Amino acid sequence: MSAADRSYRTDCVAVIVTYNSAARIERMIGSLRAAARGLRLRCIVVDNASSDGTVAVARHCHDVTVIASPRNLGYSGAINLARAHAGDYAALLVVNPDIEFEPGAIGALRDALAHPPVGVAVPMLLDDRGEVFPTLRREPTILRALGDALLGARWNWRPGWLSEMVWSPRAYAVERDTDWATGAAMLISAECDARVGAWDEERFFLYSEETDYFRRARRSGLRIRYVPAARVHHAEGGSGRSPALAALLAVNRVRYYEKYHRRRYASCFRVVVALSCALRLADPGQRLAFKAVCRRRYWRHLPGGIV
Repeated sequence: MSAADRSYRTDCVAVIVTYNSAARIERMIGSLRAAARGLRLRCIVVDNASSDGTVAVARHCHDVTVIASPRNLGYSGAINLARAHAGDYAALLVVNPDIEFEPGAIGALRDALAHPPVGVAVPMLLDDRGEVFPTLRREPTILRALGDALLGARWNWRPGWLSEMVWSPRAYAVERDTDWATGAAMLISAECDARVGAWDEERFFLYSEETDYFRRARRSGLRIRYVPAARVHHAEGGSGRSPALAALLAVNRVRYYEKYHRRRYASCFRVVVALSCALRLADPGQRLAFKAVCRRRYWRHLPGGIV
């Protein structure tokens, strides 16, 4: 790339996927601009057929490209659509509309990307009370799924082979590598974006799309870096979800495992996910999730309609 070409390169393209986000999007974009001060920033909002005026609010924001999809593409599909309109950039920021950045957060993530082979940088996530929300994850395994099914949030100091979640508060105090992290906000280098390519919208309408993306990034030789100096506040950290979305979350865990493992191992993992749901049948979402995990024919009735 010539010096003239580089002069037109955007430092960061922020991709914001919205769905009925009118109450949050303007404030989120304001915090995004403050956090990216000094960087050439471009914002792209992809709206998944909202019915609450999200598109009008987003278009009211200064210097924002708004792509209004006539149908709900899901999270992966919306990201792929934004990538097609992003142009040339040094980094891609994928971010939920219900978070707010603290000043300097994007700069801190960008600094982490300056140390190859880091391909993705993720921030510290704070909940409504300002407390650290556990977002770091280990690669899913049958034993880790079993540990989480039986123990849940109990015995947070259990060994890593018994939990997919990283529970220890000490782990969130220092910058470190991680297998993956929840996808509320992530800064992806242009190199990583080029190596990994499109997000898997064929399998993951919503949930597990970041698990899959991070795995593919690691397999391409890049690292995932957690950066506690980058702090963001998540308005819905730890909140509930509809029964249909709870069922989709469980089913997509199975879909992810089936993508990368042989049938017998994937079948064992599916049994463990079903067990986790069965132990929590008092929750309506877990009752629907149990039915969906056990009976594949229900998968087409979940959001996204993917079998």
